[in-house]
Amino acid sequence: MILATDLDGTLLAGPHEARRRIRELFSGELAGARIVYVTGRSLESIMPLLSDPTLPQPHYIIADVGATIVHGDLRPVEPLQHDIAARWPGSQAVLRALARFPLQRQSVPQERRCSFLSSMGEVTPGLRAAIDELGCDLLFSAGRYLDVLPRGVGKGSALLGLAAAEGINPGDIIVAGDTLNDLSMLQAGFRGIVVGGAEPALVERVRRLRKVHIARAEGCGGILQGLTHHGILVEPSMATRLETDKRGDADLVIVYHRLPFDEVLEDGVTIQRRPKSPNGIIPTLLRLFAGARKGAWVAWSQQESREPEDFVDAVAVDGQRYRNLHAARIALTGDDVDLFYKKFSKEAFWPIIFSFPDKAEFKQAHWERFLEVNRLFAERTAREAAEGALAWIHDYNLWMVPAFLRPLRPDLRIAFFHHTTFPSSDIFNILPWRRDIIGSLLQCDYVGFQIPRYVENFVDATRSFAPLEVVDSVPCAPRFLTYGCALGVDTMTTRIEVGGRRIGLGAHPVGTDTALIAQLAATPEVQAKTQNITDYLNGVTSVISIERLDYVKGSLQKLEAFERLLDEHPEYVGKVTLINIITPAAVGMEIYETLRLEVDRIVGRINGRFSTLEWVPVRYFYRALSFDDVVAHYAACDIAWITPLRDGLNLVAKEFIAAKKAVGKSGVLILSEFAGVSVDLHGALLTNPYDARSMIATLHRALTMGEDERAYRTARMAAIVTEHDVARWADDFQHAAGHTHPDPALGEAG
Repeated sequence: MILATDLDGTLLAGPHEARRRIRELFSGELAGARIVYVTGRSLESIMPLLSDPTLPQPHYIIADVGATIVHGDLRPVEPLQHDIAARWPGSQAVLRALARFPLQRQSVPQERRCSFLSSMGEVTPGLRAAIDELGCDLLFSAGRYLDVLPRGVGKGSALLGLAAAEGINPGDIIVAGDTLNDLSMLQAGFRGIVVGGAEPALVERVRRLRKVHIARAEGCGGILQGLTHHGILVEPSMATRLETDKRGDADLVIVYHRLPFDEVLEDGVTIQRRPKSPNGIIPTLLRLFAGARKGAWVAWSQQESREPEDFVDAVAVDGQRYRNLHAARIALTGDDVDLFYKKFSKEAFWPIIFSFPDKAEFKQAHWERFLEVNRLFAERTAREAAEGALAWIHDYNLWMVPAFLRPLRPDLRIAFFHHTTFPSSDIFNILPWRRDIIGSLLQCDYVGFQIPRYVENFVDATRSFAPLEVVDSVPCAPRFLTYGCALGVDTMTTRIEVGGRRIGLGAHPVGTDTALIAQLAATPEVQAKTQNITDYLNGVTSVISIERLDYVKGSLQKLEAFERLLDEHPEYVGKVTLINIITPAAVGMEIYETLRLEVDRIVGRINGRFSTLEWVPVRYFYRALSFDDVVAHYAACDIAWITPLRDGLNLVAKEFIAAKKAVGKSGVLILSEFAGVSVDLHGALLTNPYDARSMIATLHRALTMGEDERAYRTARMAAIVTEHDVARWADDFQHAAGHTHPDPALGEAG
């Protein structure tokens, strides 16, 4: 059976459950069933629908009211397409011939046709004669749309031609529509369906056609009624109903690639340990379950196979502190993790996200594995969530989860947060799978980003994917910097409408745990470590740099700038030390090995050139420090030099300020203009890491800044960091996601 259906008002209308059922039927459940999109839209405007996971994907597309006929993969159906093109006089010829008539051309994409807005009174004999002289046909529908088409072209003739060209039995075709635009299909002899809410003139014209069923339900509901009338079994099987009815009891489902604890193998037994760092996102998200709220945390667990023996897929996270939370573990093999996370996410997505497209590698096989893993995450989320629950999905390596989750659980509120940047549309659109990713994110109710610039980048990328309407927006000042930095924007979009769906958007810079940092800074252990660092420095001005080994962090540019500073300002020799702490990349991330060797080489060169018996210019540590040690370094050092080439936010900057506040000291924060936190922290010195002169000048300014200015800037940033801590970040995001659009009040900057 083949369903040839109009889109607007037909396939794209009706209740969620009916639309979901149509998708199931024509995505494999109904053996041999195929679907044809038959629409007045152009092929260009249909393309976003091909990435909509809630729709069955077409085997053929008839667009432009029959003037475009292609396969589902967009290959023209020949010789049909060639014959239609040969009969078309061209748009310019049509416009010249009709210039004397009061017609308003529609500003929509179109091929081999011209579309106008008109009234019935303007469809005069003279207009009909002019169109006839062109060798074209006139089609008027819905009381306002006028199409000029090649002679003999229409939805009905196109469908008959497709059946003949592809060897399809016309008796296997059922057509569905809702306007006079669809009349030619319904009059072509096929079995037909007119859905509820259809244009009255269409209903009147087909009322006496024996093969046409006039349904009461609208959209997909009407299609289902019509299919049943024509003898097609559309009710789900008992097995499908049972599967669909499965629901968990979690009111909040965190969907994160990492478990909220570390799994360690000891004597052949896997045990749980708390994460090494007490700071960060995971402890904050765990606190959401400290009360009576029921929750699930969906994450992977690396196993020898996807179906290991005696695997317990649901385990308690912490029975005493979070008694209503369990970890829903997804068994992934080492190969899954290697391809999905270490290779594909870092080699294909990471370079694009951070605007280094020359470093990107795209492999279709890796994308297919990425889809497999995302599907597993979505299916597990669907089983864990209670009716109407919030599913909070985290970061780009789970980009496709909403696409798989929405058809499974249309009742859920789906929210997504990007911990990284979101690049400009011209960079993002380099991704071969950009349509799939945007189509997936548009299944969310709310999509959050670190700063307003990334929101606007997403809006631009979406606009290049599908027609978009900005429903709401808010000014960014005074909460965020606007014209004062490279990533500033003055207005942020907070709600968009795409394809009939409204999606909330917002900026939520992640905060740090200021209370924890203050608590650690007050412990005797951290105070002793701070004093040891101070004693070692022995009055030398200290510049702290803490970053992960990654080309986006700008490690080489920073070291080269520091070397030039010592060259150009010899008065700093013996007076300034750069403490450079680089955290190694995860095991198996070979792409960073060359960078590590280059960092080693430059550090060796600087120390070889400038070191004295009493002083070393660069104190270099290639290892992860405990958070106690990190806080001690923040407390002891005078300047934090945070200059990534790109960064979604950068929590090191906020941790430094929180530590200075905790110990009652001032400090200078130097930030790259391309770190998201530069928009958030009023009071930092901003620099361009691509410009060595800017780097040197800004560091020199920091080294010579007076104490009054240091104290003022530190206090201003400390107020922001304290007010917008990580707990508030989590609360604000939940509030925004729960209401599907953010609170218009962005708040005041400190």
